[in-house]
Amino acid sequence: MKQSHKGWNNWFLVIAVIGLAVAPLILARDAEFGGSDGEAQKAIAQVKPGYEPWFQPLFQPPSKEIESLLFASQAALGAGVIGYAIGLYRGRSQQQRDQE
Repeated sequence: MKQSHKGWNNWFLVIAVIGLAVAPLILARDAEFGGSDGEAQKAIAQVKPGYEPWFQPLFQPPSKEIESLLFASQAALGAGVIGYAIGLYRGRSQQQRDQE
């Protein structure tokens, strides 16, 4: 593949990712984006109305914003660890190829 086509492919992918992230916000303006925990609680309540959870959360964030911040921080940390591992193994394999 030519270098000029490679650059366009990268820009197309960036635009596609941005479009996928923004499209739900535009198409469903008044929708409430909730997590699966609330939906699971509703489903369990329908199946078994008297169900009691086995345990309670160790930490309950004071607001939804803080809960979102903690979730995003956890996702960023996980992505950083995965990215570091991929870079480390790629660097090691590149170093081995250079030595051969």
